[in-house]
Amino acid sequence: MKYGIVIVSHSSKIAAGVKDLISQAAPDLSITTAGETDEGEIGSSLEKIQAAVDDNTGDEILAFYDLGSSKMNLEMLIEMTDKTIHKYDVALVEGAYTAATLAQVDTPLAEIEKNLQPLIIK
Repeated sequence: MKYGIVIVSHSSKIAAGVKDLISQAAPDLSITTAGETDEGEIGSSLEKIQAAVDDNTGDEILAFYDLGSSKMNLEMLIEMTDKTIHKYDVALVEGAYTAATLAQVDTPLAEIEKNLQPLIIK
């Protein structure tokens, strides 16, 4: 499949819940998650984000996150990896769901991004 989804959250439960939700609409996509710090606390982990990207079988990654350090760590990883990662500053649940449902039916990236525009958080 062309696109994979990565969900990055400060909570592993939120990340898993979003994955459960979007997997119903996009059963063929590779959806991986990163949640919590390395110590299992609320927060973000560059290593867990790296593992989620490495484990994802999509040719390109559509990445969604919840809060500040998740965004910061995701941006650091984008600079360090050879994988193509598209990061979206949108509402986590709605954005990931929108992208997944469109990617499931092989929608072009430009059309997926057009549909994400109303969900951008500024």
